[in-house]
Amino acid sequence: MKRIEQTGAMQLSDVVNGMAGVTLKDYGGVGGMKTISARGLGSQFSTVAIDGIPIDNTQNGQVDLGKYFLGNTAYVSFSQGQQNVPLLSARAFASGNMIDMETAVPQFTASERRRFKIGLEGGSFGLLSPTLQWERNWGRRLKSSVWANYLKSDGDYPFTLYYTASHNDSSSVERRKHSAVRLFTADGNLFFAPSHGKTLTTKIHYFDGEYELPGPVALYSQVVSGQRSKERLFFVQSRWRVTREQWAGQLLGKLRYSYDNYLDTTAGGYLSNTYRQGEAFLSGSLHRALSAWADVDVASDECLTHLESNVDLRNRVTRQHISAVVSTRLHWERWEIQAHLLYTRVDDHLNDVDTVPTWQRVTPYIALMYKMGERTTLRLFYKDTYRVPNFSELYFFQLIPRNLRPERAHQLNIGFTQAFVSSDGTISGQVTVDGYYNRVNDKIIARPTVNIYYWSMQNLGIVDILGVDATVQCHIDGVTLQGNYTFQSAVDHTDSKSATYGYQIVYTPRHSGGADVRWENWWVNLGFGMQMIGHRYSGAQNAADNRLPAYCDLTLHADRRINIGSGILALRLSLFNLLDTQYEIVAAYPMMGRNWRMGINYTF
Repeated sequence: MKRIEQTGAMQLSDVVNGMAGVTLKDYGGVGGMKTISARGLGSQFSTVAIDGIPIDNTQNGQVDLGKYFLGNTAYVSFSQGQQNVPLLSARAFASGNMIDMETAVPQFTASERRRFKIGLEGGSFGLLSPTLQWERNWGRRLKSSVWANYLKSDGDYPFTLYYTASHNDSSSVERRKHSAVRLFTADGNLFFAPSHGKTLTTKIHYFDGEYELPGPVALYSQVVSGQRSKERLFFVQSRWRVTREQWAGQLLGKLRYSYDNYLDTTAGGYLSNTYRQGEAFLSGSLHRALSAWADVDVASDECLTHLESNVDLRNRVTRQHISAVVSTRLHWERWEIQAHLLYTRVDDHLNDVDTVPTWQRVTPYIALMYKMGERTTLRLFYKDTYRVPNFSELYFFQLIPRNLRPERAHQLNIGFTQAFVSSDGTISGQVTVDGYYNRVNDKIIARPTVNIYYWSMQNLGIVDILGVDATVQCHIDGVTLQGNYTFQSAVDHTDSKSATYGYQIVYTPRHSGGADVRWENWWVNLGFGMQMIGHRYSGAQNAADNRLPAYCDLTLHADRRINIGSGILALRLSLFNLLDTQYEIVAAYPMMGRNWRMGINYTF
């Protein structure tokens, strides 16, 4: 949590952006949609979870990371392939990669009963964000926390509009209008420990968002977009965990309701689409130590998702998603082997009528790890991942339900970790290098038919991804250095006769990387960050007109904590995009130039 505050990160996307192997798709501004693609697999192979319970979006399979704020988050973890921890849900076993936000458990001294935290954040382009947090110690076994945040931003920032893809010809300075955002988030948590080895946590979460949608930038067009969206999200979830010497068990449960409304009044027209989505999720996991060198895990999930929409007559879809997994881990001396088999079954009902076919498959995973010494570890894994088409791909904006096959991803990874420490202990850190090969079969490709409102969805895609991720962390007498580099060749191998065969897939740079340096001292802590993204292409053809230039984004942070009375005052100043670089992550959606953010909070 302290590290998150120091970097000025507000949204989940701020933490994930810059991780090795991760490509962030950002539509600009505070309120722009933000999704990720990890190692070229696409956002729908990524699972986002809060306290180990997945966030689902069966409508389009994508989770907007900009909707989730970090105010009461202890840490954010990101894992490729498979987490090596017990008591995972079956959904976690099924994901190609996973982001998990863990809620901070209140920590009190023996005499403390309550703690308050008030904060205010402000910045460029009308950004204002007050925060309130209340933590309560109800006794030895029960604690609670309530966190609330309101954020508003005018989003009216300048950008340079280039008239050609080369950025060497005519240009003009415009403003990103009609991009205001208003967001409110409230989060309540109960932490109950009735006895040793037993814990129950319950979270109630509410999100309310209103967005002005500026739309893509177009040449010679000054029409202000009439697009807006409203979103409401509510969920309650619980996690019950029992831990004993030889075994552990876990139950997860969740109920969720969301309402989305998209409104477009551009050029005197009127379009209003609404989506109501409900979810019920239940998961059980059991971990058992069979001997000193063998463990076994079993888990089973069931998820019921219901979506109603006014898009067309086929406006009610219900999905039952069942997953079950058996996993084993063998470990002795320097070796560790982990393997599992996962069963997945998905049934849909369209307007209460059972659809055909039922999707079901068994997928394997195997991993080996070898410790060459106290500081060197080699690892290898293979994973088969299975993704069923979402509701938008199957049922909406079409004349009949589409006959689509699920996408299937094969992940192969080999890597090593090398830790190091100087003889006097003043220098320490580690280096990791991973090489990987991923192949996606039956990739779903969208193509327009008679007009842009009716699309043909077909299983035509084959994508081969070959890459390397490298990271380094180093600590030297109060100075922390972190760096990462990613090479990723993600090419289309769908049809050797196609004009796009062998081309890099859209929005995936071949080269990317970043670095962070932080110096902690008695006066003011300083941090400097750099993110470099190579050129990408916004279309399937790697043509000059589709090329998005490479860019470098520099940030600077300064923070200080001051003891005042019985509380702590924390001050922070962050400067983003120091060079005022003009760039786009998604074509025609310009990002903000140089901007600042200042935060102050008092904990007492």
